[in-house]
Amino acid sequence: MVPRYSRPEMAAIWSPETRFRIWFEIEAAAAEAMAELGTIPKEAAQAIRAKGGARVAAISAADLARIDEIERETRHDVIAFLTWLGEGIGPEARFMHQGMTSSDVLDTCLNLQMVRAADLLIADMDALLAALKRRAEEHRHTPTIGRSHGIHAEPTTFGLKLAGHYAEFFRGRARLVAARAEIATCAISGPVGTFASVDPRVETSVAARLGLRVEPVSSQVIPRDRHAAFFCALAVVASSIERLATEVRHLQRSEVREAEEFFFPGQKGSSAMPHKRNPVLSENLTGLARLVRGYVVPALENVALWHERDISHSSVERVIGPDATVTLDFALMRAAGMMERLTIYPERMRANLESLGGVVHSQKVLLALTQAGMAREDAYRAVQSAAMATWQALGTPGARDFRANLLADGPVSAVLDAAALDAAMDPARDFTHVDTIFARVFAAG
Repeated sequence: MVPRYSRPEMAAIWSPETRFRIWFEIEAAAAEAMAELGTIPKEAAQAIRAKGGARVAAISAADLARIDEIERETRHDVIAFLTWLGEGIGPEARFMHQGMTSSDVLDTCLNLQMVRAADLLIADMDALLAALKRRAEEHRHTPTIGRSHGIHAEPTTFGLKLAGHYAEFFRGRARLVAARAEIATCAISGPVGTFASVDPRVETSVAARLGLRVEPVSSQVIPRDRHAAFFCALAVVASSIERLATEVRHLQRSEVREAEEFFFPGQKGSSAMPHKRNPVLSENLTGLARLVRGYVVPALENVALWHERDISHSSVERVIGPDATVTLDFALMRAAGMMERLTIYPERMRANLESLGGVVHSQKVLLALTQAGMAREDAYRAVQSAAMATWQALGTPGARDFRANLLADGPVSAVLDAAALDAAMDPARDFTHVDTIFARVFAAG
């Protein structure tokens, strides 16, 4: 985790203090379940909960150093923690971890951390969706040019652009919710997952206390296809962030200037060129999205462990668990802030839309000609010829626009008079169904 791209609430989920408190909660809940079943003395479970709970609640830098010291000797993180915890509990500590294995603690903890991270990411997504919806409604009918291959295509509205991004992130939110549900499992099944030395009812009790479901079958570890699906969901959201960021970057280009990131008072764009207003937020989001996507392949490769378990996944997850969630959390909130404050220039949008002399209405003219009786091939040839003449003469003093070139074409003017041509090229026709699309997009959200 890089502090520059970390927010405290998400980073705290992955801190050593949080991890050890979750480990304790798993151990204490398991001991209490065992006490209820008569496997260990109730007094022991009470001592573990009271003394151990006080110890982890007050865990300090010195305690963390002590755990590290024990681990340097034992070379085992769970044993180091249990040893440290036992130092504060006393003789009853021998009843901790009865019939359990390290993976019961590690995997259940990791899944709980991922569930908590997912909750924050879903809240982040709600903030971004709210910003997109507000700006989309604000510019529902703001005309702009739609582009394909980066070239002017047909008119659209800026609100429709944002509605498309909203719909994509709405799907992304559903994927996060599904990923959270898939990862929310608990395993307290002992070595190779057979419950040979721990009653399955202990697992059921611990899962209920933690707000998780029991893992139907674990091979000592929780199956890593669950984790792979989680990181894939994060990566898709990251790709959606990059698509939005890429749109902002293109719209802010000097030649386009239809929208730009808010430029704060006192902000500087360049150390050398005082005039610069660079799309630094969207460029940053593009880079962060690359990072989140980069964690998918290691997560997928973690699925294939040897036999019932190995620990080849462990080192991977210690990196990608915190990094992917912390990075996406930061990116989602940055994207929400960027869209909330995005500066939009409707006048520039209209100027760009009209800058090619009307050729963006070529399809509607083509349709009008075919409906008036002209063969499609002849209509296409005539419209393209008028469009190319308009395009090539752009900027030339006295050059005819697209409408004038069409009326100067004999076969065209023979079937379409000026009034019919104007009706075909009426910009209002482009936006007839904007409200219908908005109703579709925002009905569920």
